[in-house]
Amino acid sequence: MSAFTLYEERATAPGKPRRHCFAPCNDVAVTTPPPAPLLLVLGEEELLATRAVAAAVDAARAADPGADVREYEAAALTPGEVAEMLSPSLFGGRRVLVVRSGQDARKDLVTALLAYAKNPDPEVNLIVAHLGGGKGKVFADGLRAAGAEVVPAARLKGDRDRIAFVRDEFRRSGGRCDEAAASALLAAVGNDLREIAAACSQLLADTDGKITEAVVARYYRGRAEVSGFTVADAAMIGDVPGALEALRWALHTGVDPVPIADALADGVRTVARVAAAGRGNPYSLANTLGMPAWKIQRAQERSRGWTQEALVDAMRAAAECNAAVKGGAEDRGYALEQAVLAVAAARQAGMTGVPTRRGGVSGDGGRQVGASRQSGGDR
Repeated sequence: MSAFTLYEERATAPGKPRRHCFAPCNDVAVTTPPPAPLLLVLGEEELLATRAVAAAVDAARAADPGADVREYEAAALTPGEVAEMLSPSLFGGRRVLVVRSGQDARKDLVTALLAYAKNPDPEVNLIVAHLGGGKGKVFADGLRAAGAEVVPAARLKGDRDRIAFVRDEFRRSGGRCDEAAASALLAAVGNDLREIAAACSQLLADTDGKITEAVVARYYRGRAEVSGFTVADAAMIGDVPGALEALRWALHTGVDPVPIADALADGVRTVARVAAAGRGNPYSLANTLGMPAWKIQRAQERSRGWTQEALVDAMRAAAECNAAVKGGAEDRGYALEQAVLAVAAARQAGMTGVPTRRGGVSGDGGRQVGASRQSGGDR
């Protein structure tokens, strides 16, 4: 089970108790059950770990509002303090011990906590946050072997995980978000999970909860444009004014030219790969091409009007732009503008059969390779 799925079940946002569903009852008080006596939050994604710990503490306090909650950094915690906290209390009541950075625990502390874990007190909740990996592995493995409930908080590595996280953020708060909208939001705010979560929360607060790509584009217009993908999208459909406007805005706001050049090259390559695969169902092609279905569908839409020869021209222009931008061209902005013009011109030539300055096109649409171009486009 993935991190974002399990944490949704076990950990909600800080300050909100974990969700529980109970049948209506008129004569019996309904209480929230406490978390497991042993809880191991395992992984290096800070937001997921923070949420998991907060949800467990909230659940303990919901079960016993007077619970004694104490938090420690493992490196500063001593076995004596642990013994005091975990020993039976004369006054009763629930106790919660949160040990953060468990991978930094010293050997004597690990020994004491693992000995306790063999026979934990049902009125005590021991919550250990651990980054995982090789450091402190004996501690994590020992807690798991003792029966600790494990909540994964691993860092989300790929686009699919992050897209799923975004959709989960909206779903768990009663909203809806499709894959294209989630991808657009990631392009606008980046890959930091805290910023992503904050953006989701803001969109939910300011909309009706039905999040589409158009909603994201309208709300984050300025930020989404500077990602470079809007430049590429506009160039691929021949919208030269839109592509140049987005490009100039990106450069004006301080975006490095390199990711813009990369986005343009990626846009051309994606359309070329999808076009070569034919007009199949995006979901059927997803595994073959190694792309999400929404990206394939978008590339299919952008491939209209492109010929194979035109795509070769566009890929060459994008490659030359990359070489110029990454090779230290004197005017990288000019190189990007020329690449945008070249990509749009290649598409237009493919649609009309009219030769471009970069080479001729025969009467049957075949490519006639012309003179070599200068790096970064025609001067």
